[in-house]
Amino acid sequence: MSNADKTIPLIVNEETVRNALPHLNVRAALTQMFRSLAKDTAVQPPQTLTLLPGGAGDFITYLGAMAHAQVFGAKLSPYIVTGSRPIITAWTALMSMQTGQPLMWCDAGLLTIERTAGTTALAVEQLAPPNSRTLAVIGSGAVAQAHIRHLAALKQWTTIRVFSRNLQADEAKHRQLTALDERVRTCARIEDCVQDADVIALCTSSGTPVLADGMLNKPALITSISTNATNAREIPPAWIPDMDVYCDYRQTTPASSGEMKLAAEQHGWHPRNVAGDLPELLSRTAARPAYEKHAFFRSIGLGLEDVAIAFELFRHLTTQ
Repeated sequence: MSNADKTIPLIVNEETVRNALPHLNVRAALTQMFRSLAKDTAVQPPQTLTLLPGGAGDFITYLGAMAHAQVFGAKLSPYIVTGSRPIITAWTALMSMQTGQPLMWCDAGLLTIERTAGTTALAVEQLAPPNSRTLAVIGSGAVAQAHIRHLAALKQWTTIRVFSRNLQADEAKHRQLTALDERVRTCARIEDCVQDADVIALCTSSGTPVLADGMLNKPALITSISTNATNAREIPPAWIPDMDVYCDYRQTTPASSGEMKLAAEQHGWHPRNVAGDLPELLSRTAARPAYEKHAFFRSIGLGLEDVAIAFELFRHLTTQ
């Protein structure tokens, strides 16, 4: 971005974001944000879902405010129904807590992918079984690839297995994945991908479970992001009562997570049974799983994550 383009508020398109991504410290920005949330110096309201008229889709509003950065903001993410694949976009508005004026309006598509993978990486760092060696990734798109990039250096993985439907027939996608890390191996069946895995990262846009009874043969950490379709879930809700359940933020996630909502409605689970969230894990006030059973980490995507990474982008663009 040239000096001529730095008039506040910045209007930042996808190309500018893409060029900036390698220079953003996603991990540090998210860690500081979650620690601020633990100290009550950040505010995370519940996300809101607004249905579009005539069954045309919906949009989610993600809000957040951070005192340490003196910013607040909102991301709008629509899910627009079409005759085929739905359209999902995202834009973030970053505002100053000091002046009340806008600082930046940016395309948040790539930023959402990075903050989603970065949040999963924080969870894996905090929750993965000791001496984890096998990582399974379900999905092969941009979100899955970002997860591989963020997770690859966290543990001394001996193998990183990847599965998605039709992957074996997509040679270009296969090359993209194996180029990410020399340990990446693609699998023809999901059962082969998750067998004996220590960590299973679910990175799909599925609204229904992608894991089923009998697939897993030992306790593992399962992370899930899902999508913003109504009651979307990547594991069976019936599993929730028998798992150590964690999330990005206990005050908001259980009311939005499809797995947790259905587990509460149909399987006798209660949100108070959440074992910990990222603010508690990073402040060491939540117990880690003992791996006598599966551990589950659910991320719904927080407005504060969007504000934190938008502020990291704003700092980069205005100081380079």
